[in-house]
Amino acid sequence: MAQRLSREALRTAVIAAVLATVAAIGWFAWNSYREHYVVTEPDEGGPAVSQIVTARLSGMSSLKVAELSGTVQATASDIRGFGWLRSDQVVKMPYSVDYFVDVSRIGPSDVTWNEESRTLVIDAPDIQAARPNTDEGRRTLVRTSGMFVTREAGEELARRTSQAATRAAEREAVSPQRMAQAREHGRRALAALMGTPLSSLGYGDARVIVTFPNERGRRVEERWDTSRRPEDVIANRW
Repeated sequence: MAQRLSREALRTAVIAAVLATVAAIGWFAWNSYREHYVVTEPDEGGPAVSQIVTARLSGMSSLKVAELSGTVQATASDIRGFGWLRSDQVVKMPYSVDYFVDVSRIGPSDVTWNEESRTLVIDAPDIQAARPNTDEGRRTLVRTSGMFVTREAGEELARRTSQAATRAAEREAVSPQRMAQAREHGRRALAALMGTPLSSLGYGDARVIVTFPNERGRRVEERWDTSRRPEDVIANRW
């Protein structure tokens, strides 16, 4: 009898857990749908107004080291009415792309110290380009052509030109030339970041060398004195 009761209790607990999981998934799905697709009305009623729907503030461990900015041109076409209604659009707008390096991924094994040459070598993770930001509110050119552009066609053209602008900015941002430039900015930013505590501890003349993954295979091998960790050197200063 007790065994049967315990089985019933276990079954009840499993069913309750499943129902709770389903309810949680449904609640999050509804909240996401409401946030993105449902018009948020003001508390006192009336027409919809411009307002913040949600806001989230998150901490970051990434260091911004560079920014690419400029103007992007994007084009798009839309065909409707069995091919009879064709509309085209050309837009120009400002864009920007931020470059970051995740300093939280730099651990003790990524840092070596050469006491003789007073050189700190940092093997940093590679630079990452963020998602491009296209400022559609500051478009400098919007040229739409077509015999008859419906509202749906206009909305689709706007969506496609926005996507095309983002893709073009992303291609430019991750091109070898731009990534090389971003790495140089990242090298200087990390050297300044790591050089400040060294200077305060009496190592103002120390060199800080920053390397990225694509450079380490081609780096000229040197006989680094790694018998002393940087934290040991710093500890001896106190």
